[in-house]
Amino acid sequence: MAWHQVSVITNELTAPELADVFSDLGAVSVTFMDAEDEPVYEPGIGETKIWSRTQVVALYELEAEPELIKTLVIQRFDPILLSSWHYEPVADQAWERAWMEHFKPMKFADRLWVCPTGQEQHEAGSVCLILDPGLAFGTGTHPTTALCLEWLASHDLTGKTVIDYGCGSGILAIAALLLGAKQAYAVDIDPQALTATRDNAEKNQVQDRIECFLPNNFNPRQADVVLANILAKPLIEMASSICSLVGNTGQLVLSGILLEQAQSVLDAYQAEMAFGPITQNQDWVRLDGIKP
Repeated sequence: MAWHQVSVITNELTAPELADVFSDLGAVSVTFMDAEDEPVYEPGIGETKIWSRTQVVALYELEAEPELIKTLVIQRFDPILLSSWHYEPVADQAWERAWMEHFKPMKFADRLWVCPTGQEQHEAGSVCLILDPGLAFGTGTHPTTALCLEWLASHDLTGKTVIDYGCGSGILAIAALLLGAKQAYAVDIDPQALTATRDNAEKNQVQDRIECFLPNNFNPRQADVVLANILAKPLIEMASSICSLVGNTGQLVLSGILLEQAQSVLDAYQAEMAFGPITQNQDWVRLDGIKP
């Protein structure tokens, strides 16, 4: 099946209303894209940030008439707010598999492979984590996740307990278990992330050693290793509670932090943790601490 794709550029205030109008006119999906390569790093809690110039892309069934859609949209908005109209037919495809063409096996610290289904790597001295795109963020392709996977694969986790706070797909908790950890606790505010974590744990046959919690249902406990790959603002806000999860002489791994945010995060944790040098990957950093 083919589709009509209709796109137009507008500002950040108009984009959400425009998306609603496209939907009212029968769009089967509407997405926002950056029209000017403008980075948007960190929304506040409950906030959805979009770009000052946003391309709004709507997908319609082939029977739709793009020119008519454009005419009806223009009737609802000041035309000066809408620019660069474009429409074209788009062939149908298996979108998830198309995305996976760009997701190849990745190796971390010569001990850990992260691979999509069907591309598993079986190499002496290493373990293989099987992961496919799903409901939640975290495949190892983003620098923040890669930084955490490198740390896990570089440390002896044998018999240790691990807390993955902000687990997303569960990739860090599952990697820790495959690398020898005894038990992992995965915590996330998004129920879909917990569903993805359970599914991925079963796929990697570690479901008996992982427990998943929403924050409100998680009874704080101390672990040998605590990983929090979130963003700088929530890391700072939760510094005290995250530190309380680290057992004596336990290790803390923080990521999701831009280089220019690193000192602010360090300042929030240094009273309770001793940190080593910053580890950087592109614009992102990882902070490694030990509880004295």
